Formats: sequence, C-alpha cells, structure tokens
Amino acid sequence: MRMGKTLKYLLIGLVAVFGLLIAAILVFSLTFDPNDYRDRISLAAKEATGRDLVIAGDLGVSLFPWLAVEVGRTQLGNAEGFGPEPFATFESAELSVRLLPMLLRREVEVGKASLEGLRLNLAVAADGRNNWDDLADGGDAPAADEAASEGPASLGIGSVEVTDAALTYVDAQAGTTYRLTDLNVGTGAIREGEPVDVEAGFAFSAEPDAMAGTVEFDAVLAQDGDVISLADVVLALVMTGEMPLDVELRAPSISADLGSSIASPGELTFRAFDVNGKATVEPFSWAGDITPTVTLRVDAFSPRTLMHALAIEAPETADPDALGKLVLDAKAVVGTSDVRLTDVVMTLDDTRFTGSFVWPLDPAGMVRMNLAADSINLDRYMAPPQDEAAAAAAGDEPPLEIPVDLIRDLNAKGTFTLDEALMGGMTFTDVEVGIENANARLRVHPISATFFDGQYQGDIRIDASKPVATITANEQIRDVSMSAMAKTLFEQENVTGLVNGTFKLGGTGNNMADVQKSLNGTLSFTLADGAYEGVDVWYQLRRARALLRQETPPEPVLPPRTPFSEVSATGKVTDGVMQNDDFTADLPFMRLTGAGRVNLVSGEIDYGLSGRVLEKPESVGNATPEELGDLTRAVIPLKITGSLDAPKVTVDVAGMAKKRAEDELRERLLDKLGGDDEPPAEGEEEKPKDAEDVLKDRLKDLLGR
Repeated sequence: MRMGKTLKYLLIGLVAVFGLLIAAILVFSLTFDPNDYRDRISLAAKEATGRDLVIAGDLGVSLFPWLAVEVGRTQLGNAEGFGPEPFATFESAELSVRLLPMLLRREVEVGKASLEGLRLNLAVAADGRNNWDDLADGGDAPAADEAASEGPASLGIGSVEVTDAALTYVDAQAGTTYRLTDLNVGTGAIREGEPVDVEAGFAFSAEPDAMAGTVEFDAVLAQDGDVISLADVVLALVMTGEMPLDVELRAPSISADLGSSIASPGELTFRAFDVNGKATVEPFSWAGDITPTVTLRVDAFSPRTLMHALAIEAPETADPDALGKLVLDAKAVVGTSDVRLTDVVMTLDDTRFTGSFVWPLDPAGMVRMNLAADSINLDRYMAPPQDEAAAAAAGDEPPLEIPVDLIRDLNAKGTFTLDEALMGGMTFTDVEVGIENANARLRVHPISATFFDGQYQGDIRIDASKPVATITANEQIRDVSMSAMAKTLFEQENVTGLVNGTFKLGGTGNNMADVQKSLNGTLSFTLADGAYEGVDVWYQLRRARALLRQETPPEPVLPPRTPFSEVSATGKVTDGVMQNDDFTADLPFMRLTGAGRVNLVSGEIDYGLSGRVLEKPESVGNATPEELGDLTRAVIPLKITGSLDAPKVTVDVAGMAKKRAEDELRERLLDKLGGDDEPPAEGEEEKPKDAEDVLKDRLKDLLGR
C-alpha cells in the first residue's frame, strides 16, 4: 500500500517537473528575443576574424520539439586590401534539430538545413595574397573531452537545400575570372548506412576564355566503409560561345575506394549533340599519375550534322552524301601529357581506317598518327564541279588556299597507307604518305604510289614560318603509261608510250595561283616506245614536198599515226615558264631536235623543231625514190603550238621553202667558188693560201652556218 503511494507521488512529481519544464520553455520562447544579441554576435565575429559581420535580417530561435535557428540576411566583410565588396552574404539560413532524442539518446536528427541566396567572392591579388587564408588561421581547437569524442549515437538529416547561390573567383595574377551562378543543391533524407538522392545544377562562365554554360547533376550517393559510390548518375553539360557543346553522361555505378585510392567508373554511356557512344573505364588509382584506360565505342553519326551543331561550316562536296557516316572503335589511355588511341577501327562513309593516334594535352605537343585505309574515293570530298553558266556567273574560281595557319599552329607526325585511292579520275594503289610538321614547316615524305601501271615518288615541303609560304617539290615518275594518263587527265587518247620524269620545282605564295606564277626549278622527261595518234608526220612531210614541187599530194594512210622510239627534253623553269633547249624525238624515219617554251600556268606551248629524214628510213610506205631523195637532203621545220592537253603539230611549209632556197643558193655559190678543197696527201705539206683562197674559205664558213 505504501509502495503504491510512493509510486503515485513519484509520478506526480515527474509530471510536475515536466510541466515546469514545458512552462519554462514557453516562457523562454515568449520572452527571449535573439535579435537582442546581434551586436554581441557581431563583436565576437570581429574579434575572431577581424572582419565585420552584419546581421540585417531577423534572428529566430525555437526550442521544442525542434531546436531551430533561423538567420535572415547576413553579410561578412572582406579581407583588408580586397575592396568594399563583401566576402560573403546570404539571404537566409535555417537549421533545426529534434531536441529530446538528442538529450535522451544522443541521437542527432536534423530536420532541414537550408541556405538561400549565398554570394561568395573569392579573390587572389596581384601579389599572390588571397582573401580566405585569414579565416582558416583560427588557432588550435580546444581539446574535446572523451564523451564528445565518441560522437552521436546516430545522425540523420531530413534534407539539405542550397538555393540561388553564386560564387565568383577573381585571380588578378592570372588575369582570369570564373563565376558560378544559379547554384542549387538538394538532397533527400540522409541516414547512416542508407543511400541518399543528390541533385545539383549551376551556370558557369570564364573570362577571358569566353566560356559559358550550364551543368546539371543527379545521382544516388552511398557509402559502405571506405567505399563511396554513385548510382544512376546523370551529368549534363551545355556550353555556348565559340565552342558550343551539348553533352550528357550516364553511369549505372561509379565507386571510389578511399582506402586503396582506386576509382572504378565502370560502363558509361554518353551523348554529344547527336553523337552517342559507350565507354568502359577500367579501375585506376589516383594516388599517383592518373592514367585511366578506356574502351571506346562511338555509334554511327553524321560528321556533316555535327559540324552544323558546332557552328562549323560544312564543306560543299561533289557527293552530297559524303561525310554522312562515321563509326569509331578504339582503346584510349588518358595520360598526364597526352591521350593515346590504339586499336583504332574507324569507318568514314565507305572507307575503313585502322591504326593509332596520339593527341597531346599540351597545345605545343606533337600529334602522332599511324593510319591505314582500304579504299577511298577522294573525288567525293572535292568541291562540286560548276556548269558553264554557273562558272560564268561566279567569275574566276578563287585559287586553292594553302593552309598556312594550320601549318603554323599544329605539330604533327605520322604515316598514312592506302590500298587504293581515287583522285582527279586517277587511281592510285599501294599509297604511302609520311607527314612531319613542326615549327611552321611541313614535309610530306615519303610519298609513293602506283598509278597508270607505273610508280610515283615525291618529297613536298611547305615553309610557312614567314608571312609568305615557300613550297618545294621533288617528284619522280617511272614507267607510267602515257595513254592511260592522257585519257584520264586530258580526255585524249592520242599518245602512247612509257613516260619517265623528274621535277624539282619551288615557288612562293599562300595560294596555288601565286605559287604557279613564281615557279622556278628544273624538270626532265622521256617518253619511249610509243606513238602520236591522229597525226602522220611522214604523210605531212610528203604532202609539204608535193606542194613545193607543185605535184599532186599523196594519199594518206589511215588511221594517221606517228610512231617514235623516244622523246626527251630537259628544261629550266623561271616564273612559271619552262624553257627547253634540247628537245629530241627519234622517229623511224627522222630525228627531230629543237627548242621551245611551255607556260605551266596557262598550259600554252610553243615549239620550233627541225627534222632530218634518215638516209635509210623505216616505215616509209609508198614513198618514191624522188621523194626520199628530196626529203633526206632537206632539213624539215616543224611547229608545235596550242595547249598541253591538245597540241597541234604542223610542218612549217614556208620555213621549208626558205630552207630549200637557202640550200640551193649555198650549193651554187660553193660551185662557183670552186667547191671543197681536198686535204693534202699524206706526207705532203699544205700549200700556203693566197688572198683569194682565204676569201673563199670565209664565204664557205658563212654559208655553212
């Protein structure tokens, strides 16, 4: 009985105490105004940091059932020497903790932690000082007692919200400014050992790089011991300005082991504009140099469409479907100095490339590549041909520009091999091209290919280190079929034979028209065992003789053609014009020699040749002995005029008549002068010549020239 009364009085006492506690809390809440302590808080902040703390908004405190603190607009001054702009301001902040669980069970349960309108201004002065170091220099923290060191029994947060925040970072030393605006961060409930939803977004800008854009992030964050993981990751980046970008990255799971310093990104999918792909990133350590290895797959996309998205003008091509599809597979190793692509398999339209590629992270570094391709039609990627009306309306087509800016800015070295390439209607096989570009100097060497059943080798150099570029070319062709080349290049089928040539030329200019006009150097060629179809030089000679003799011309032999065993010439090129003084052509019935000029810019040709019919010519047809007698005694002048793609060969009848008249006059004068003197017999002394003999010799010498 007495025990019951004791329990009864104890319960009554507890209720009374609890009631008094509630009453005290109510009285405290009704009578306590935290705004009365603003000055004390500001003074304490001044003493601790040396900066002015201004609380312009209201302060609010509640005790039950949540211990909650609310702070209105607040401003913290800047460090000395960094101007009047405040270091940080915010519009409002709120934090609440459930009181009884914290007091009774050391369970910390935070309701909502929110911060609105934060403005944080970080700065580095020209002398290297910054405006945040003094805040971190707060001395040693007081030692925690044993109970406090144990920490709370549990910790839970209802949510974290940061809204409308902004951060500015100004570096006067580097001359750069970075800004984050519209920064918003939100989380779901945070419980120990449980995953938490995290989402964030902000806008950014950078000067003087003129970069700007937005970032959106969404993931589920979890921690298991030393392992932190992100699941269902979505990262979206949009950039505007000179280099627009629209990228989205998704990952099922990304983890980081803090104990071993190992990151495991796993399989990632990405989208850049309309380009989609997949990347599998192998685990890597961040303890030293970070060098992840990535297996990359880029799905088929249109390079032309991507150029439009990047605000790059896509080139007009002869084939409108060119640059329509690109697929890429590769293994990438991201190093500290470069990105290396190996096992590259790339398909551009109908061409398959394989090889490797190295892209330096330093803009001054060397780009290296080694690519091989099966077959490519380069004509598809050339500018479309204009019809005559369009060409007339557009006027002269602008000359081909030499990419001097690219040569000056890029350092590159590599090799390209092609099984087959079609360009300008020509088919090249077994193509090998080496490229080395450094210090504004490009060398394309070696260049080798098989074309028109022969071989081509070249060495081309472009020096763009000066305002006007200099180009030199050292090229050779061997055993090239002239008939196939003439048909392809000039749509002519009038020359056959095998051509060999060497060309050493150089010029200056930033476009090909200027280079052609300034060409200087030497060239040589031989054309062997062929024929000139469509012209019968032997018939033209017989016809010219008949006209001189006022006889009936002979009947032509059809189809007309002139065979030759060899045609050769060497020339010196000056300002785009070749002068050739040693032209020779060996025909079955005559030998041609002469000289002429070829304008390499316009393609115009002007040659004067002299032919001497052989004493025992071959393939002379039905020529009579009289014809052979006249033609073998005569020196026959020929003219070659017109253009390189359609030369005209004619017998200079007027010149032939003049030469014949000169020869006849010479013979008559020599007869009147006594003919040729016989040399003295062996053992006889040469008789001294008198004045008449001397005069005869001089006339003979003059007429013999």
